[in-house]
Amino acid sequence: MGVVEVLDPVAPTRAGGWKVDVSRGERNGRVSSEWFNRPDDERYLSLDDLWANVKGRSERSRSRVVQTADIRVEAARDNPERLHLMLPKAHEPVAPTHWAFGQLASIVGAPASYLRQLPAPLAGINLQYGLTNHRAEQVKTFETEDGRTELRAVTGPDYGRIHDHELVEAVQRIAGNGTGDTRWKVPGVLDWSTGVYNPDVEISRDTTTLYASDRDVFLFLVDDHNPIEAGKLPDGSPDLYFRGFYCWNSEVGAKTLGMASFYLRAVCQNRNLWGVEDFQEIRIRHSKYAASRFAHEAAPALTRFANSSPQGFVNGIKAARQQIVARTDEDRDNFLRKRGFSKAESGKIIEKVLMEEGRPPESIFDFVQGITRLARDKTQQDARLDMEGRAKKLLDRVG
Repeated sequence: MGVVEVLDPVAPTRAGGWKVDVSRGERNGRVSSEWFNRPDDERYLSLDDLWANVKGRSERSRSRVVQTADIRVEAARDNPERLHLMLPKAHEPVAPTHWAFGQLASIVGAPASYLRQLPAPLAGINLQYGLTNHRAEQVKTFETEDGRTELRAVTGPDYGRIHDHELVEAVQRIAGNGTGDTRWKVPGVLDWSTGVYNPDVEISRDTTTLYASDRDVFLFLVDDHNPIEAGKLPDGSPDLYFRGFYCWNSEVGAKTLGMASFYLRAVCQNRNLWGVEDFQEIRIRHSKYAASRFAHEAAPALTRFANSSPQGFVNGIKAARQQIVARTDEDRDNFLRKRGFSKAESGKIIEKVLMEEGRPPESIFDFVQGITRLARDKTQQDARLDMEGRAKKLLDRVG
């Protein structure tokens, strides 16, 4: 493991947290979406508890490759509304989960939503016809024993499964229990009335950012006891950032494996990320060699970020602040117009900076902040993402 080199913590401006300026940088709603949609039984208060759940599930699971034509569909005798499947060489039927049923229907080209509306016997007849008459091919099943045997996934034979517990273990190696026993922990909360971010809040089912369902895991952690100063705000106070990352996986094929690292200024109660800078993301499809890519690419990247010095990020922000590109109104307009912004957009960007900073934009950093603030006003997601992307490219070109 590399040497950890993190800048010394900045003294808090008041007990209970640090004053931050969330009007700068980008807003990221990915974690908030997870927080909003997860029921209580998918929320965990520590990495240990989450790992125990997904690890135990994995140990009760098995995977095998079968021919689609050899799968038999029948309605459950004790519940005519439920379908069961008989797989080759199986001693008992398996019950497909909602997700696995949709995968199976997709393989035979049947609309899953329509089949779910039919009585089980009729749906079974349609699905059996599709399996029997479908071009014979192999599929990989993923079955889990938990009182009864569930079919949790039906994928292609070359599906490269990365188990959910493998991702959790990679996070545990740098974050321990995720509750403050290391630098990395479930985030605190921004007080909107004071602009103070408090890293120390009780981890509850309402505040946790550790999630797992029958089809995926999602984890978000921050290093929010060690703020990083990268320049000054207009009033002379420090512009503070924290390091953060989130990662996700689905061992049943519901989504890719991925990790995102970034710097941010605060997390609010709804788990929106505010003031995000330097967002970097890795995605790995569950293809044949996915497990190898995870071991040699994604997991080491997470460790490198966790153990790296923020000095490169700080230097980049400082360089962007120091790189003056416009000193007159004509310079400002020309700078933006040459980068694809309309006359109206250019005027709004300049106005945003003038309102927030008390002066028109001069440096690369000024323009980036103005662009990202204008992006927040965009109601169309594509337009907002496009503008945020242009701001990031502009910052990436510094130096």
